Amino acid sequence: MAISKKGTENLQLSAVVQNSDDAIISLTLDGTINSWNKAARKMYGFTEAEVMGKHISILIGSEKITEEESILARIKEGRKVHHFETVRISKDGREIPVSLTISPIKDKEGKIIGASKIARDITLHKQASEKLAWLAAIVDSSTDAIVSKTLEGIIISWNTAARRMFGYTEKEAIGKHISMIIPAGRINEENIIISKIRNGDQIKHFETVRIAKDGRKVNISLTVSPIRGQKGKIVGASKIIRDITEQIKTSEKLKLYSKQLEQMNSYKDNFIGMASHELKTPLASINGYLQILERSIEGAQNKLFVKKAITQVAKLAALVSDLLDISKIQSGKLSLNCVKFDFNELLEEVTETIQQTTSSHVFELQIGSSVKINADRHRLEQVLINLLTNSTKYSPDAEKVIIKSAIKDNCVRVSVQDFGIGIPREEHDKIFSRFYRVEEPAHTFSGLGLGLYIANEIISMHKGKLWVESAPQRGSTFFFEIPVAGNP
Repeated sequence: MAISKKGTENLQLSAVVQNSDDAIISLTLDGTINSWNKAARKMYGFTEAEVMGKHISILIGSEKITEEESILARIKEGRKVHHFETVRISKDGREIPVSLTISPIKDKEGKIIGASKIARDITLHKQASEKLAWLAAIVDSSTDAIVSKTLEGIIISWNTAARRMFGYTEKEAIGKHISMIIPAGRINEENIIISKIRNGDQIKHFETVRIAKDGRKVNISLTVSPIRGQKGKIVGASKIIRDITEQIKTSEKLKLYSKQLEQMNSYKDNFIGMASHELKTPLASINGYLQILERSIEGAQNKLFVKKAITQVAKLAALVSDLLDISKIQSGKLSLNCVKFDFNELLEEVTETIQQTTSSHVFELQIGSSVKINADRHRLEQVLINLLTNSTKYSPDAEKVIIKSAIKDNCVRVSVQDFGIGIPREEHDKIFSRFYRVEEPAHTFSGLGLGLYIANEIISMHKGKLWVESAPQRGSTFFFEIPVAGNP
């Protein structure tokens, strides 16, 4: 049986409705559903059998019932509703953001008998809009100026921070060339930046200068990134601009303070050097007179007092000598007087000398075969004396110190091990600094913290190194090594 043209059109319309990606529903003027396509089933979760003859309110939350009544009232008046955004409820209770277009349905006589609804799920659109709004809020609330421009340099966005930084309103800036904020002598910077952006490169933390509306120079740090279109093509650039004027001022102040501090340190070092040099002569005279007095004075107690005075003068002379060495190190005038000698002989000699001055500790010396080195004998003796005296000073409750010497990797390596208070790991590097002393609550130690600093400098001048291995209450082992061959 042949199908009429009208019938064919109806079939085509039915196919269009059933295969539409949008939910298409028809209902009577009292809100009863009388058609339901596949997309409506997919969107709302109800089958056609579940909704036919039911009121449209099954898709509407109670708080939006009046909304539906208003829509039907407009339909009864023959008016359409275009792209009305609202929320509908699925079978499983999910809220679905939708855009509705509602049109009156008329019979052959033109009488309005119902309404057709086309509902589009705009969940993704809503999420994208919310994301864009969120990003826009972040950009607008940023303390950094955020500006976007085309590859030709035309400004297309200008946030609140950009207005504060440069003084131009959004209306004044958008559509203008970015050169409006670039000093004449720096225009070439923009050409280089755009060239890099066209290649897909990002520019990070580029420090330069820009000009505000009132002519002020603004020191900035600039990060520029490519903006890509939907197909990945680079269509523009985004700029994040940070005002670093205060940072630069602070940096300049720090440089000035640093220079002033260096100058003050220089004055101090010069004073220490002069004072130390001037003190050496009277101390030598005092020591000489005391030694004469010691030989000529009568009485045991008097001799004891003189002996103690000689000891204190020797300590003072050693301190003055250290201060003089510090002065020479700071001025670069500390020099080495190198000669060839047997290092182990020096080690034995120093150990024996220090052993004679202490009865509290036994020095256990472990050395290998004779080794000749070309070095400053006096300065290495100074290092050894410092390490050995420290080993007894910082191990008051121990009874021995172990000293070892050996050849390792063409270097003389010496270790001085004590069994004392030890040094925390975080202080291992600090102890070789000027005037630094390890604090130990249970003990008080004399000295200015100069010995290890001087020793470290002496070893460094011999192209060697000095270090420590230690832990609290486990003692300390100080090592130093200097090359056997190629000594200074």
